[in-house]
Amino acid sequence: MRGTDGPPWAGTARRDTAREGGGTAALVRAWAAGLVVLLLAEYLQVTYLYGTFADAGRLEGFGGRLLLVHLPNALCVALAVGVSGRVHREPFRSSPARHAAALFAVPLFAQAVSLALQWERASVEGLSMSCAVVVVGAFCGHAADRLREGDR
Repeated sequence: MRGTDGPPWAGTARRDTAREGGGTAALVRAWAAGLVVLLLAEYLQVTYLYGTFADAGRLEGFGGRLLLVHLPNALCVALAVGVSGRVHREPFRSSPARHAAALFAVPLFAQAVSLALQWERASVEGLSMSCAVVVVGAFCGHAADRLREGDR
């Protein structure tokens, strides 16, 4: 044992531990990138789109809310999911469960926070459209990630 790295099974345990730790770091990096992109995109949307085009008259109808609130929110979610997918690197992307966690954790977390903050004043339409926005945005972001990867 002297002059070696120990018993033959010890090296395997160290490699497995290092691989799992790297996988966690890759997940956290993907989540951080997705969260930064989501916050930045939402900030730009609220600051410039709402500030310029949104007024009480335009937001009364469903079409106005769809064009000024829901579709831009879906675009923000799609951007966040796409960036999370790009940042989640190989070899950790090859695990479908880890890659799905890297992609969808940020929009699901943001949806949970949004629902918790606005639960008292939420309407049925607002809740259903908010959930639809997350699903559509996450699907589009995942599709963009797969197309960029070459998996069709």
